[in-house]
Amino acid sequence: MNLKASVPMSSVRYLLKAVEDQGLNRQAVLESLEITQDEIEQNDSFSAYRYGMLYQKIMWLMQDESFGMLSGGKVPNGTFRMMCLCIIHAKSLAHALYRCSDFYEICRGPTVKPVLIKKGRFALVTFAPIDASTGDVNSLVTPESKEQLRTTLSMWHHFICWLIGRRLSLKAAYFTSERPDDVEYYKTLFQSEVKFNQHANALVFPANYLDMPIVQTEDSLRGFLKTAPYQLMVMVENDNSLKSQVMAMLGKDFSREMPSAEEVASALNMSVSTLRRRLNDEKTSYQHIKDECRKEAAITYMNAPRLSINDIAALMGFDEPSAFFRSFKKWTGITPGEYRKSEEYLKFGKSIKRP
Repeated sequence: MNLKASVPMSSVRYLLKAVEDQGLNRQAVLESLEITQDEIEQNDSFSAYRYGMLYQKIMWLMQDESFGMLSGGKVPNGTFRMMCLCIIHAKSLAHALYRCSDFYEICRGPTVKPVLIKKGRFALVTFAPIDASTGDVNSLVTPESKEQLRTTLSMWHHFICWLIGRRLSLKAAYFTSERPDDVEYYKTLFQSEVKFNQHANALVFPANYLDMPIVQTEDSLRGFLKTAPYQLMVMVENDNSLKSQVMAMLGKDFSREMPSAEEVASALNMSVSTLRRRLNDEKTSYQHIKDECRKEAAITYMNAPRLSINDIAALMGFDEPSAFFRSFKKWTGITPGEYRKSEEYLKFGKSIKRP
């Protein structure tokens, strides 16, 4: 079984360099997660789930949930959970984002907060200093901050997607940094136009998304937090095919109903017949992509020792664990219980210890 959700190895190297800069023992961190130096040096990509575990381990060691992101200060562990609980009952995405900004206003640690700005038909999520007297956010951005900025905007983008239960289709992603060499990766990550040397770091999207309801609950939040920050960083395959665009729209949150082929076609500004024809040209179909995404997500969750089978069934949107059992066997040929006794699980799951 191939776990396709991955991150570029440059992201792993950035985290490890930050670990060394903070005085932590890089080798000890790698060994605790059974990651070898050869993996880091010889591969171009890294399992998104294992990267999530690495990220989680470092945040726990640093006692800083904003580690590697634009925050201006340490964010104590548990802050993200409390922020989610504060916004999860908001009546709309706009309401949730305003609450989120208010939360950071009174939160101990960060000096930067997310800000929602409406501009006619479009809306921006950007960042501003909590205390204007402390200076401009751009003062925190250094030439070495490209990975930090990309991680920050990507995680906020995926978090918003999770809140509304569907992909937030961006008009553009703005960066204050210089144009990097891997621009195509940025385009694949954000599935939108990407602009550099801008006046602010921001996500730009149609303002009608702001009226969408928050579909997550405290129950779904519990499952989300058990694998965080995995769902905030998972990627589709690194190409610009229609299949990858569809996979990006589906995301990794299967606790809510999947969009129909008609809804996906409409979001891509094409007819459903054109969608089917073009996917057929790529030797796939919308149903096959949905099944493939669900299978990969299920395997990823199965590789998380902290998640019970019932937890995984709920994260996958199944009302009854028995229905998940049947689907998992259909996808993989074995039951969830058999999978957790397999060499694949021993390789990817049990080797990942909780920090």
